[in-house]
Amino acid sequence: MPSTSTTHVSLAQPIHLPPPFTLVRLRERGDAFAHACRIARESGAGTLVYVGRFDLAEFAVVLEPGEPLRSARRAFYAGMVALTDALRAYAPPNKIVTIDWPDAVRIDGGLVGGGRMGWPSSAREDGPPAWLVFGAMIRTVAMTDQGPGVHPLVSALDQEGFGEVGAVQVMESFARHLMRTLDCWRVDGFEHIARDYLGRVPRERQRLLRIDDHGDLLTRRVGADRIERRGLVKALGTPGWFDLKLGGPRL
Repeated sequence: MPSTSTTHVSLAQPIHLPPPFTLVRLRERGDAFAHACRIARESGAGTLVYVGRFDLAEFAVVLEPGEPLRSARRAFYAGMVALTDALRAYAPPNKIVTIDWPDAVRIDGGLVGGGRMGWPSSAREDGPPAWLVFGAMIRTVAMTDQGPGVHPLVSALDQEGFGEVGAVQVMESFARHLMRTLDCWRVDGFEHIARDYLGRVPRERQRLLRIDDHGDLLTRRVGADRIERRGLVKALGTPGWFDLKLGGPRL
């Protein structure tokens, strides 16, 4: 990431990011993920695109990995660890933050959002991509006027007791935790990231989970030889938590 920080923002709520990040702020109807993918090559690593919405924390960060695309996509897991760490930093003590592999984030079982990843369509699997983009959306405020229990499997931060925590706080926390997570990867290897990530994935008893060198999820029942493989690339192609019509987390 670059060593300086340049911020392009309006005179709105102040946003404080660590120096490695360059902040680009979009209006409410912008699309942080799509915009970050469009500008990734020119803007470079550390660019963090943020959309100022009342009901969602929506942001995306540009990464520049130095390894082949087939293994570089594992950065998605680092992004998910940082995203859930950002929420855990503000969560009430009794709240459990979990991940539905690979991309959905839940708090006490209620879906609040998730992560996405993009890369150049022309990138080759055996070469370093020019860029990766990790994008995230977290529902901060429940905007539906329907009563409780209508959508029992979805939630928002305000419904989970996060108080006044909003989009800016979630993004700032994500940026700090992403720096820590990527540093852990550099020092301790990807296995450290994988353990952190898998520790947040609910699993059946007697099942062992592992992430391979390409980011695929491998599942094996204790005492059995058969291994079930779930491909990361295919899963990222259709984010399980994202509703295209809503333009946000599904209901």
